[in-house]
Amino acid sequence: MDTNVNRRRVLGLGTVAAAGAVLGTTQLAHAAEESGSDTPAADASAAARRISQVYARETAQAGGTWSAHISVADSAGNLIPAVSERADEVVEAYSVNKIAVATAVLDKIDRGLLTLDQRVDVTADIVIKDTDGIFALDGAYPSSVTLGHAMAALLTLSDNTAVRLCGLVVPAAEVNEILRGKGFVHTQVVPVANPNRFFLGKTTPAETHTLLRKLVEGTLLSAKSTEYLLNILRSLSAFTDGVRLDLTSAERLRVATKAGWFNDGRNEAGVMFSADGKPILTYSLFASGEFAGDAAVNKDNYAATHPALKARTKLGKTMFRSVEKLTATTARTYAAAPYRASNGG
Repeated sequence: MDTNVNRRRVLGLGTVAAAGAVLGTTQLAHAAEESGSDTPAADASAAARRISQVYARETAQAGGTWSAHISVADSAGNLIPAVSERADEVVEAYSVNKIAVATAVLDKIDRGLLTLDQRVDVTADIVIKDTDGIFALDGAYPSSVTLGHAMAALLTLSDNTAVRLCGLVVPAAEVNEILRGKGFVHTQVVPVANPNRFFLGKTTPAETHTLLRKLVEGTLLSAKSTEYLLNILRSLSAFTDGVRLDLTSAERLRVATKAGWFNDGRNEAGVMFSADGKPILTYSLFASGEFAGDAAVNKDNYAATHPALKARTKLGKTMFRSVEKLTATTARTYAAAPYRASNGG
C-alpha cells in the first residue's frame, strides 16, 4: 500500500489533505498554506483539519518515524482528534516521562507523605555529569535542596540529577505502582540495581495524551498540585526549542510543554490553553529513526535546527494560531500570570 495514502487514512485528513496525500507532499503543503494556517480557525473541527494537514506535511519533510496523538476541545469540552498516528505504539519516552515522575512525587504530596519544602541531599555521587540542567554545574557538594527546587529543575531544565533526587523519595517500584494505579500501564520507568534510581522508560502517545488530559481535568492530582505542575511546564524557563519556539512570551505562557531527547529520539508533549485559561489542545509527539538531511549532523543535534524540531516548531505555530480564539464552557480554568521582567535589585 502507498505509504502516503496510508498516512492520510491513519490521520483522518479532510478531502483537501487527502488529495494532497495522493498527489504528494508539495501539493499537500500548498493545500495547507491555502487553508490559512496562520489565522484562527472558526471552530474545533476546522482547527483539527488544519492541524492534521500541517502535521502530515511537516513530518513527511522531516523524515523519521512519528507516533502521535493530538486533540482539540470543542466549545463543550469534547475532544476532536486531529492526529492519531501509531498512538498506541509503545515508544521511548525519554524526558517526557519526567512529567510522569513528577506526578508520582506530587501524588505522595497530595497524600501527606511528602512536602515540597522538605530537603533532599545532593551528594557528589548522585550528580550526573551530563550537560543538561544545573546540578552538575554548581560544584558545591554535599549540599541540599528542597523537593520543590528539584522538581522545578526536573521539568524546566530537564535536569537528570533531579530524577535521582526524586528517586530518593519515590523509588522506581513505587513510581510504577502509582502510575499503574492511575491507569498508565505503559508509562513506566525502568528500575536498576539501586532501587532509588531508574531509567525514564517508555509510554505510548495515547497514554501521555491521557495523562495530560487527566491533569487538566483535575482527576490526576489535587487542584494545588495541578496548578503547581502546569505553572512549571508553561513557565518561560521551560523548553522553547520546539512547539513554543515561534511564539511570543505571552503566547508561550499559554503552552505547558515537556520535551525529551536521547539517541535518535526527539519527543514533546503538552497542552495549549485558551485566552481565558481553558485547556483547548493536547499534543503528544514522539519521533525517532532516520531524519531528513545529514545523518551525521542529526545524530548529535538536539537543538531547534534538527529536522524533527523544525517540524514541531511549524506545527506548534499552526496549532496555536488555529485554536487561539477558541474556548470551552468547561468549569476548569488555568490562566497564567503575565510575565513580569526584572533587572535585579
